[in-house]
Amino acid sequence: MKSPKKKNVLFEKVADADGKNWIESFFPKWTVPYLRLSRADRPTGTWLLLIPCWWGILLSANEKNNFGLFMSDLWLLIACTMGAFLMRGAGCTWNDILDKDFDKLVERTRSRPIPSQQITVLKALIWMIIQALLALIILLTFNIFSILIAISSIILVAIYPLSKRFTWWPQLFLGLTFNWGVLVGYSASKGVLSLAALTLYIAGISWTLFYDTIYALQDIKDDTAIGVKSTARLFGESIKIWLIIFLLTFWFLVGISLLFSSTTHTTPKIMLTTLGICMLLVHLINQIVRLDISSTKSCLKTFKSNRNAGLILVTTLFITCFV
Repeated sequence: MKSPKKKNVLFEKVADADGKNWIESFFPKWTVPYLRLSRADRPTGTWLLLIPCWWGILLSANEKNNFGLFMSDLWLLIACTMGAFLMRGAGCTWNDILDKDFDKLVERTRSRPIPSQQITVLKALIWMIIQALLALIILLTFNIFSILIAISSIILVAIYPLSKRFTWWPQLFLGLTFNWGVLVGYSASKGVLSLAALTLYIAGISWTLFYDTIYALQDIKDDTAIGVKSTARLFGESIKIWLIIFLLTFWFLVGISLLFSSTTHTTPKIMLTTLGICMLLVHLINQIVRLDISSTKSCLKTFKSNRNAGLILVTTLFITCFV
C-alpha cells in the first residue's frame, strides 16, 4: 500500500488570506513563504499602517495653504507607502518569531510560515533585518527631526508582540505603534509637531482599539484556551458598547484635530471637511450595525473595511489641499 503524500504547506492557504493571490501568481515559489511572513498576501495591515502616515502629511499640507501639494510632500506620500510596506513586513516577521509557539496552537495562525516550518527562525531574522534596512534607506531622505521620531518607534515595535503576555490591552500597544506614522508624516512635511497632529495621533489610537478588538474576536476561543490576553476577551458581553465608545472617540478627536489645525479656515474647506467627517461617521456606524461578533467571517470583513474608513479621511484631506 502506498503511503499518503505529504501535504505541500507552500501551497496551503493561509487562514485569513484570499485564495490564490498576487504573490503566488507573480513571484517565484521560493519567495512565497517570505512574502507570506511579511503579510504581503494580506494587505489590509499595510493599509492601516500607511493611512496614518498619509493623514499626517496631508494635514500638514493643508496647513501650509499653498493650494496643492509641494513636490516634497508628493515624495513623502510615495516614500511612506514603500516604508509602510517594508516596516509592516519587518514588524510581522518579528511578531511571528516571538509568537511561533502560540501560533502553532491557534487555528488561524498555524499555517503561517514559521509554525508550518516553511521558514526557519534564522532565515526569518535575516529577512526582518533586510526589510528594516531598506526602510531605513528611505527614511534617510526625511528631515532629521522626523528621522528621530521614526527611530524612536522601534521601542513600541519591539514591545507590541509581547504585550499580549502581560496586559489585557495589547490593542492599545498596537494603536500606539501603528499610528506613529501621523507624527512621522506630519513632522517630515512641516519639520515640527503640533497640537492638531498629536490629537490626530490619539484619534488613531482609538481607531486601532476599535478595529483590532474586532480582529481579535476571530481568535477568542483559542486565546482563552492558551491564555493570550486581548480587549476582545476583556470586554466580554459588553464588547459592542466598548466598540461604540472607541468609534465615537476616534470620530470626535478627528474633528477636534481639524479644528485645532488651519485646515478649516475658508468656507469651502469647512463644507468639504464637514462632509468628509460625516461620511466617516456613517461608515463607522454601518460597521457596528453589520458586525456579527459571533461570526469570524463577519469580524474579518468588518476589520478589512477599516481601510475604507481611513481612506475617507485621506480623501477629505487630499481634496481640501486644493481648495
